[in-house]
Order: sequence, then structure tokens, then C-alpha cells
Amino acid sequence: ENFLKSKGAIPIGPLIQKTEYNVTDEGKLDIKITLMRQANNFIHNVEAPYTMESVLRVKDCMYAHYTGPEEKLKLAYDKINVTAFEEGIELGNTSYTVFVDKQDDNIVADVFVEKKTDE
Repeated sequence: ENFLKSKGAIPIGPLIQKTEYNVTDEGKLDIKITLMRQANNFIHNVEAPYTMESVLRVKDCMYAHYTGPEEKLKLAYDKINVTAFEEGIELGNTSYTVFVDKQDDNIVADVFVEKKTDE
């Protein structure tokens, strides 16, 4: 948020966490987590490690809404995985968690997991 403010932009909307995972040739799990924020202005000169995109569109995802303790957010992912399994849907390796709200000891989050594509 400080970076956005230092560039004259104001953070708006919820925090979004993008998680990507891959299995290396050695069989190790490689996880990349990206935190994203919307801003009221586009920043043209962005310095590394930050990036700026004018629009983010994620197509063909499975979705779960979650309200509850943050430590049980995994239940939303479990629900998506079970539903995908039951419906014969292959999931990709990227998910997005939109942290919509925090209420006392509970969070409200929307979880999106990309379906696997044939690319």
C-alpha cells in the first residue's frame, strides 16, 4: 500500500492473493504467492518487484465463498477440490483468494481456482 501511495495512487478494493504451484523435475513443490491490490490510478513507471496491469481477467474458474475463521479457509479449497473430483473437472495450478472482509474473528473470502486448460 505504501508503494501505491508513494506514486500518488490510492489502494481500493480487497487484498487478492494469487497462488501458483508447480512440481519441479526433482519432484519438489515450487509455490509462488503474489499479493495484488487495485488502485484508483494506473501507475506507468513501476519499479521491480512491482508490476501493474490495467485489467485482470481470469476465465473458467471454480468458485467458493467462505465465511469463518481464517485458519479454516482451507475448507473453501477442499470444497472446490471435492466438487471438481465429483464432476470430473481437472483443476489448474493457479488460485485466487479475494479477502472481502474481516468481521471480529471471522473473514469473508471468495476463492477461485482455475480449471485446467489444454494449452
